[in-house]
Amino acid sequence: MVVYYSATGNTENVANYIATATDGDLFELEPAEPYSDADLNWTDDNSRVVREHDNPNERDIALVKSTIENWDEYGTIYIGYPIWWGIAAWPVDGFIEANDFTGKTVIPFATSSSSGLGESGELLAEMAGTGDWLTGERFPSGVSESDVTAWVESLER
Repeated sequence: MVVYYSATGNTENVANYIATATDGDLFELEPAEPYSDADLNWTDDNSRVVREHDNPNERDIALVKSTIENWDEYGTIYIGYPIWWGIAAWPVDGFIEANDFTGKTVIPFATSSSSGLGESGELLAEMAGTGDWLTGERFPSGVSESDVTAWVESLER
């Protein structure tokens, strides 16, 4: 299963590449109140993401759907997100909190133009409290399908 939140399409592209490489299913995390381009403008001190960043109590983002039918059938879960201020974009948090990762291998992946993966995966693993979380990978914007596929194949060796 490939679960992802994508703000601008970069993470969605990587999620699609992973789903193709693994013959996996896709599950998009959709905020109940979608982010507009203006909301995502991190250079505007009055934008939604800046306000949420500065006020962590506003990061509890309701999702259209936070659980997956037949969850028990999936043993490996890829979780993708953009990096926001060095951590996973907070729309992912509601999914992590709503699901039990016991017995699952969880592989985070992130997209960012400049930031690294940082501790994003470790923080999500700590939030989840269950599952076997691997280190994961950060991809630059515009990463090629062949690079993503090579990463996926390296995990299966």
